[in-house]
Amino acid sequence: MVLDPGGRPPGSPGPDEAGGRSRRGNWRPGVGGRPRTSLLYERVVDLVEQIIADQELGPGDMLPSYTELADRAGVSLITVRRALDELERAGRVRRHQGLGTFVARPRIVAEPTRTGSLLATLATGDQPAARLQTRVLGLQRGQPSADLCQALRIPRDSEAWQLRRLRLLDGQPAVLESSVIPVALAPELEAMVGRLAGSLYDLLAAEYGLVDSYEEQYLEVLAPTQEEARLLELRARAQVVRIRGLSADETGLPFDCFEQLYPAHQFVFAFSGSATRQLLPAPGNRDWEVR
Repeated sequence: MVLDPGGRPPGSPGPDEAGGRSRRGNWRPGVGGRPRTSLLYERVVDLVEQIIADQELGPGDMLPSYTELADRAGVSLITVRRALDELERAGRVRRHQGLGTFVARPRIVAEPTRTGSLLATLATGDQPAARLQTRVLGLQRGQPSADLCQALRIPRDSEAWQLRRLRLLDGQPAVLESSVIPVALAPELEAMVGRLAGSLYDLLAAEYGLVDSYEEQYLEVLAPTQEEARLLELRARAQVVRIRGLSADETGLPFDCFEQLYPAHQFVFAFSGSATRQLLPAPGNRDWEVR
């Protein structure tokens, strides 16, 4: 039998590996059935998953500090940072500058092709029901851009309402949205500000007979503006999923050009259906403002 330089048979565990422990006595490789790896950052990934499982941590619970993770896994702080980057991209943890690293809640599955209110587009399935709250940021009346007029099929000199709202799920900022509605279709919307924290589409259906029967949407991933990042409480370099869309009634009358911004790390999106019409202009640097 050929022995390795340490005097052991090939493939036998060394002193740092026996019993699945590191030389610091804390890290057990292969958590969750994953094979052992020589990539150092994956040691930390396994360690974090082990801590979550062993301590039965749930969403919002704090994880050990960078220094403690580095010490327990026997790696550098740079390696810990790389591992937490991967875990955050996977939606497993969330970091708050100056506070620490926390277990993230499972990503919410959204089905934007479903018509209706925001809550109706959030798939239920195995995910717990979310408590939706709405904060009205403002309602203004003004001149919509040429792109909005084209999408809404209204004359260039028409006026429109622009409603901006922040949607919170279980108390946390989750969706920043804007709706642009022709004033001619909802002339007294300003008098209903007190009802705008509820379902906008229920309000439009009840007061103006505008029932959401058809939608077209474009989805893009991009960096938020500073104001958007502040409202959604995003950390530096975070990205958002932007959905721009158009809602129409059963006659094909467009009544709402909407925009929704979702923190990319909090959501996954499910799509189904077929396209039979095309009302919206292609996305890109189009003007989506009311002035």
